[in-house]
Amino acid sequence: MATAEYWFLFAVDMAVVVLCVIALADAVRRPATAFVAHGKLTKPLWTGILLAAILVALMLGFVGSFIGPFAAVAGLVYLVDVKPAVSGSNNW
Repeated sequence: MATAEYWFLFAVDMAVVVLCVIALADAVRRPATAFVAHGKLTKPLWTGILLAAILVALMLGFVGSFIGPFAAVAGLVYLVDVKPAVSGSNNW
């Protein structure tokens, strides 16, 4: 039977997946030139990082591996640092 700890970690893992999917959806919509113009990593590199983060979160889980938390970091870095720069404003 699943414990409360299991369900909590499952919820955290799914939140990381949703966070990375939102970040990936935004990265795909942005023009590639905006990334380079603002001194960020290229669009293909960010989409690859975010895709890898989604796969890590889905396959390994947030706590299932020592690299699980890096998926959350990748999504957060994109949404907090890259998205405001490439969107042209600081408003979300």
